[in-house]
Amino acid sequence: MKRTSSSAALAGLAVGALALSACTGGGTSSKATGGGSGGTAAKGGTVQVLQSTDFSYLDPTRGWDGGVNAFYRLIYRQLITKAPNDAKDPNAMVPDLAESLGKVSADGLTWTYKLKDGIKFDTGAPITSKDVKFGISRSWDPEIGIGSPYLKQLVDAPKGYQGPYRSGDLPTIETPDDKTIVFHLKAPFPEFDAALSQPAGTPFPVGTGGGDSFIKDVVSSGPYDLEKLTPGSLIQLKRNPHWDAKGDTVRKAYPDAWRFTVGVEGATIDERLIAGQGTDVNAISGTVQTATIARLQTPQAKAQTVKAPSTCLTYMGLNTTKKPLNDVKVRQAVNYAVDKGSVLNASGGRQLATLSTGLLPATVSGHVDYDPYPSADNAGDPAKAKQLLTDAGYPNGFTMTLDVRAKELDQGQGEAIQQALKRAGIEVKLNVIDAATYYETIGTPSQQHDAAITGWCPDWASSASTFLPPLFDGRKITAKGNQNLAQFNDDAVNAEIDRIGAMTDLAAANKAWGELDKKIMALAPFVPLNVANRIYLPGSNLAGVVAPSGDVDYGIIGLKDPAKG
Repeated sequence: MKRTSSSAALAGLAVGALALSACTGGGTSSKATGGGSGGTAAKGGTVQVLQSTDFSYLDPTRGWDGGVNAFYRLIYRQLITKAPNDAKDPNAMVPDLAESLGKVSADGLTWTYKLKDGIKFDTGAPITSKDVKFGISRSWDPEIGIGSPYLKQLVDAPKGYQGPYRSGDLPTIETPDDKTIVFHLKAPFPEFDAALSQPAGTPFPVGTGGGDSFIKDVVSSGPYDLEKLTPGSLIQLKRNPHWDAKGDTVRKAYPDAWRFTVGVEGATIDERLIAGQGTDVNAISGTVQTATIARLQTPQAKAQTVKAPSTCLTYMGLNTTKKPLNDVKVRQAVNYAVDKGSVLNASGGRQLATLSTGLLPATVSGHVDYDPYPSADNAGDPAKAKQLLTDAGYPNGFTMTLDVRAKELDQGQGEAIQQALKRAGIEVKLNVIDAATYYETIGTPSQQHDAAITGWCPDWASSASTFLPPLFDGRKITAKGNQNLAQFNDDAVNAEIDRIGAMTDLAAANKAWGELDKKIMALAPFVPLNVANRIYLPGSNLAGVVAPSGDVDYGIIGLKDPAKG
């Protein structure tokens, strides 16, 4: 998956689109309920999205976090995508631009897809297999390809390939005709359909998108196109006249327009959603602020509230390349020292989060209940931590720098960790980083400090295969867009990742991922903190706000009365 839209997926941002079957697109109504109040969506009107932080990138090859992926759902399509949230199985992979799921060769190394007829960009030009190949090959560009890493990790590209702008054609993706595209993989990967559903699988017209040209503009393949952009303030979407609902069985695209208002304080957003005045009856935001929860007890607020479990882990990554955190005993000491109960309180308490002791959340296949660093009431064990530090040669403790986002919730978590580690003799200095650049900063190893608080969600179908490998495969550490925040590189773990990743029995694979979770935590590159629940307060005029796996799906949201507000 991706980084969460906040370290605990709780800040008031636009939410991700983890779970986005085949449902009829472009109709006039939907049975999807919204805001807990029922109702059906009608075609027309403008949905308002209120958010405090700007999107990372409009370019889907660069962006890859919970805040922007829901937005991508409106303007971009891929060969394969996740089913909509109102589907029977919202975690299923379904065809999008492709006619069907991929056809795989007997050896698992070749995947073939056929494009649907009549699919077009917002320019009116047809989307061809060469456009799909070109869009995907952009992931290999060292400056642009900082988003989802799966395709460039899986496709058997030539050594030293650096994308279409620098290296030209990518021979391991073949396009024998305008409708057929063939991928050659390095090794079998049974979930390749899911890898293609990532934002980096977006097609673009051949030759477009070089340099920074997609920073302030887009070429849309989805139901909406960019009408107006004021960075840090406003994003306005209009209908893409060349999108054909008959060829899109995933997005219903009810609204005529979407208006994203950026830079609104989280508390202000909540106040507006509770008041429900004017166009705010048509508004949605990310999960509500911690301080707002107590105010959601009125009948009206309860009727609007949508509460959803999450698959996203909030954790503190420990940089294993920095002394003394390169010593496993020191990392174990940090795990013992953290007061997870205090961090949970800073995260909004048990109504908003569930304490974690392992890496895989309970909602992710492969999860195992275990606690490798136990303490009474989950308050930490500073005595055990001090003993480990003494054994490691640090009887007087040490000083470390912890990166946190410039968000009240995130800083509160950092302060809770700071106070807990102080009991074990570890001095923690907080390095507060602007929210808009946080993920890019901590994903650049040269700019990383000793530790960082962030979050991770699986990229598809609650699968552990998109949880442990991107976070702990040492061969995938990159100079930019790095997901392995611990810079953890263990040969035995790498080999086990390869072994499990090649298993075709996915149930057996998930069981093996659970055992690997234990092995990794024995080496303590992370401190798992908690798994956030998500509480939304959509406007009373919205329909289609359902979040079976924690994330809303913009593709099925609409207004009950388009003339209202």
